[in-house]
Amino acid sequence: MRGKMRTRIIGTGSCLPETVVTNDDLSKMMDTSDEWISSRTGIRERRLVKEETTAGMSVTAARRAMENAGVSAQEIDLIIVGTITGDYVTPSVACEVQAAIGADRATAFDINAACSGFMFALFIADAYLKTGIYKTALILGAETLSKIMDWNDRSTCVLFGDGAGAAVVRSDETGILAYDQGSDGTKGMVLTCRNRKNNNPFVSNSTEPSYTHMDGQEVYKFAVTTVPDSIKEVVEEAGLSIGDIDYFALHQANIRIIRSVAKRLNVSEDKFPTSLEHCGNISAASVPILLDEMNGKGLLKPGMKIVLSGFGGGLTWGSAVVEW
Repeated sequence: MRGKMRTRIIGTGSCLPETVVTNDDLSKMMDTSDEWISSRTGIRERRLVKEETTAGMSVTAARRAMENAGVSAQEIDLIIVGTITGDYVTPSVACEVQAAIGADRATAFDINAACSGFMFALFIADAYLKTGIYKTALILGAETLSKIMDWNDRSTCVLFGDGAGAAVVRSDETGILAYDQGSDGTKGMVLTCRNRKNNNPFVSNSTEPSYTHMDGQEVYKFAVTTVPDSIKEVVEEAGLSIGDIDYFALHQANIRIIRSVAKRLNVSEDKFPTSLEHCGNISAASVPILLDEMNGKGLLKPGMKIVLSGFGGGLTWGSAVVEW
């Protein structure tokens, strides 16, 4: 008799823009330095788009994940993209991906959970798969954050990068063992990017674009308390101990946050792989890009227990224990 069906990650893929921008490059554009950025964040370079788009990077990441999973477009039932920087208000990035890869059987939509976007997409796919409505899903986190940055604000723009990550998930007898997610809208204004204001025959407002604003200290305090608690809760729910976890793949916001989480969990930093040194913070794309890098390096072996955790704007968070 088959056991409880779970949602398993069966393939990963990612895509980064070609243009590498180092801290030294930024120091020629603004009053900053490699030492200042790297010592405070761990970031040494990031990729920024020129010709690439959010949808274009998503399509490349999706195709790579499907190839890694050995899955065809006709097998994809569901496409969910976590993003706050789609190329259009509509159509969604997910619908653009669907058209490009020829997954004409799939239902496709985007979600906005900022840096937790990929994790929320994973949990939504898990719910769909558990009902039996769908069997195979393509989930992505994708961002072109460079277009919503104020490149005169050196405290914020140096942190972020562009890219896309993807995973194919399918119903199986192993996979997601437990997950935890949440939101705290009362603190949402510590990380914002305003949409276009109303501008109609009765109301006159500027249509100039808005840029990202962040209270870094408040985001840090939120992350270093909420993330360890979420991880402890989800590991306990999975019937495991922190020592049973082989790797912790966290949202790549800041090396200080990752080190603080490791310390609070009393876990060696060796179990916290990073990509932020060459990617920066790519919001919803951070977790799947890191996961794909780990997969590509052969770090992930069948049966391993891995914690995935995203956290950020909203404020939102989501953590999961998965068996590889």
